[in-house]
Amino acid sequence: MAKKNEGGGFSQSAGLMRYFDSEDTDKALKITPKGVVIAAVSIIVAVLLLQVFVPMN
Repeated sequence: MAKKNEGGGFSQSAGLMRYFDSEDTDKALKITPKGVVIAAVSIIVAVLLLQVFVPMN
């Protein structure tokens, strides 16, 4: 009979780790969804303002 695979699958064999497997979850940076949206909008506005005030042409 074939041996049953006891390994963790592809992610373990490839050296990848799921985020909840990490032991440092209390030290991880936690960002709310609202913070992500605010950061994205801020970056978009900054890029648009740079294109207006510092043209690359």
